[in-house]
Amino acid sequence: MIHDPQGKIKSQHLRRNAYLYVRQSSLRQVMENTESTDRQYALRQRAIQLGWAQEQIVVIDNDLGQSGATAADRLGFQNLVAEVGMAHAGIVMGLEVSRLARNSADWHRLLEMCALADTLILDEDGLYDPAYFNDRLLLGLKGTMS
Repeated sequence: MIHDPQGKIKSQHLRRNAYLYVRQSSLRQVMENTESTDRQYALRQRAIQLGWAQEQIVVIDNDLGQSGATAADRLGFQNLVAEVGMAHAGIVMGLEVSRLARNSADWHRLLEMCALADTLILDEDGLYDPAYFNDRLLLGLKGTMS
């Protein structure tokens, strides 16, 4: 397990699954920008370093090639939101916040659900607990800017 100086990862998080959401906006991006896809899948290793077992990592990648403009047509995102809402997720991972949702309303709903369900969020910049005001503020800004 890697060092967690802020103590955000608790045993209750590690008892639940780690969800990795992988998405690119178009099939062309999927075909031409394979490095982005590889970097997204590489976040599995971060979950292992943080203490999750390999078998606890659930990869949701059925939205590859789907725009993030709305959650309506993204079954993977809908599944992710459902898993968070049922408190099955200890952490949600995405390379960038913008991979999760381009629509601000969808993003803020997910943030709210993560805060209520005690689910952490990880991107390539850091580990966040949406129940903490400063983390939620930063995540909100990142989502708004995407």
